[in-house]
Amino acid sequence: MPSEPRPVPFRMPERIFAELAAGGGSAQAVAFLERAERARRLLLLRTLLDRLDTLRTPLSPAAEAWDVLKEAAALAPGPVDRLLLAPATGGWLAHLLRRLHGTASGPPLWAEAGYLCALALAASVRAGTQADLRVPLTDGGLSLPGLGRARLADAEGGSTVGRARTSGGELTLSGPARDGGTVSVTVRPATRPLPVPAADAPGPGAWIPLLTLTHRTPTGPVAIPLEDLDPYRDLDDPLPPARLDAEEAEAWQRLFEEAVALLAAPGGDGPGRFDPGAIRAVVPWGRTGTLPPAPPTVLVSASSGDSFGAMVIARPSSAVALAETLVHEFQHSKLAALLHLFPLLDDDREERYYAPWRPDPRHLTGLLHGAYAFTGVTGFWRDRLAGARDERAADTAGYHFALRRLQSRLVVRTLLVEGRLTPQGRALVSGLAGTLDGWLREPVPHAALTRARTAAALHRTEWRLRNVAPPSSGHEGPRLRPDRTSWPDVRTHAFAARPLTPHTADEYLAAGNAAAALARYAGQRAADPAEPHALAGWIVARAALGPSRATRRMLARPELLQPLPSG
Repeated sequence: MPSEPRPVPFRMPERIFAELAAGGGSAQAVAFLERAERARRLLLLRTLLDRLDTLRTPLSPAAEAWDVLKEAAALAPGPVDRLLLAPATGGWLAHLLRRLHGTASGPPLWAEAGYLCALALAASVRAGTQADLRVPLTDGGLSLPGLGRARLADAEGGSTVGRARTSGGELTLSGPARDGGTVSVTVRPATRPLPVPAADAPGPGAWIPLLTLTHRTPTGPVAIPLEDLDPYRDLDDPLPPARLDAEEAEAWQRLFEEAVALLAAPGGDGPGRFDPGAIRAVVPWGRTGTLPPAPPTVLVSASSGDSFGAMVIARPSSAVALAETLVHEFQHSKLAALLHLFPLLDDDREERYYAPWRPDPRHLTGLLHGAYAFTGVTGFWRDRLAGARDERAADTAGYHFALRRLQSRLVVRTLLVEGRLTPQGRALVSGLAGTLDGWLREPVPHAALTRARTAAALHRTEWRLRNVAPPSSGHEGPRLRPDRTSWPDVRTHAFAARPLTPHTADEYLAAGNAAAALARYAGQRAADPAEPHALAGWIVARAALGPSRATRRMLARPELLQPLPSG
């Protein structure tokens, strides 16, 4: 890792851009994006070092930590490069620069800046060099990126200053004790592949290793961090450690193995396919134990352009749901890296566009991210359909494939007609359009296709009812309701399977009995004629029974059937 970034321009080969524009990307394409992210990280580090020169701090100066990092990089360039490219490093860089620009908040600024010392120490441990730095402690703990967390027993709470020395791969950490004295611990930092032996639980003052998910490949196992310790593992502000218990961590490993097996099916590197070894971190969200049981679908997932290859995920109980989410979030990482290289669109950031997978209006950048991510998801379900071994599996996969290709193509059309794409952006979105247009011609089981079209119509209809205001005098064109709120999309997954014994209006509509559904929606509307969920169902069921100019108008502008919002 050089001390100064080299001003070498990046020129993406046309072949690689074409792969990425189509929604896929070979190992070579992903490697190119990683090289670009490395260059960007070095530029951000250089910017940060210039700003930290004037920061008053009780820690070792940034220049000292940088020298430790450079010495380690000279001896172990590979491990230090991986440390530089770690998602948490990118998250910290972006967060600290926002703090220096006054657009973020957090712990004492000197303590956050001291993460550079932790990076340097982690690099020193990896390379086996010697270092001696004053470091920030949080409740007596110090996180070493990519390795784990050292914890002092009986240490003073809050943000304090400690001393960390490394030699031959060992770390000696000391800091203030609660009784006014000094406490210290010597550890040999290392990660811990799952499963974790029960006898290996950390004591009150010890080394807590970073857990890793094992991804087995023909060339050997690949360790992917299951990151529950690093303060910059999340998408924004720093977080305290949230250690998974052994059962939860092992549940992650079992589920990850099953998800990776689904993604390992042969078939090239098109949309929906990627090497899970390219994942740089999985950050578990929202649970540290196995109770209560995990839901079958992923309820929360997210990623950040600052943290290439990382994904925050609430663990589901279904391997298919996890595999789909891995595809989805890695698509976001690829597009974020492309946005760091090319200006793809001119976005005024006004949230006014329909996104078929969201309850709220989105801006153009959000639409582009959604289109790119769900093109990958569409490809994932296309592969599931091709490999389905029975009628039920083909029906479920066919539904998701048909739904996501229809929704993604709708958003791609919006992006193309808005006229705000740069030449590179138009080439990218046109590539997505080409992929989706080819998929729209592929056969899908009829019942699954019908449910997918119905679910898409229901979402769009309810979205407009909840977000678009009825027309009023003095206003031209659609405008957003001032009283709009978030709403749960309960139909997208509910329509994935055909109900055998329907009872509710939605179930009758999913079963293909529009007349029975219409009667039940009418009953619901008797209490509140403008309630969006029932009204959307009534409109779609009526259109299914008798397509006409009137029903097409209701589908296109359902808000015409609602009263003006109050206020």
